Amino acid sequence: MKQLEVKIMGQSYLLGCPDGGDARLLEAVDKVDIAMCKIRDAGKIKARDRIAVLAALNLAFELSDRPVPSSTLVRPSGAANDAPDDAQIGSLLSRLDTALGVDGRLL
Repeated sequence: MKQLEVKIMGQSYLLGCPDGGDARLLEAVDKVDIAMCKIRDAGKIKARDRIAVLAALNLAFELSDRPVPSSTLVRPSGAANDAPDDAQIGSLLSRLDTALGVDGRLL
């Protein structure tokens, strides 16, 4: 795993990046930077942590509106709903830990 230095809202961060994940990580950084700058530029909120939380919520809400390809879902046999199971949640948490790096924090 290598590390990439990125900037979000003018602040530098060193992030862990899995091999071959550069483009996806940089795309995610760009989306987060745009979302955070938009909130900051609106002028109502100044604290970076609050801006980060609002940006994360906005991005998560946008993602929840998108249909998830069935090939990415892991369901127990006979499952009738689209809710993620424990294995899928564990996998997502592991990927998030890897992306955030050693200290486990983006900001």
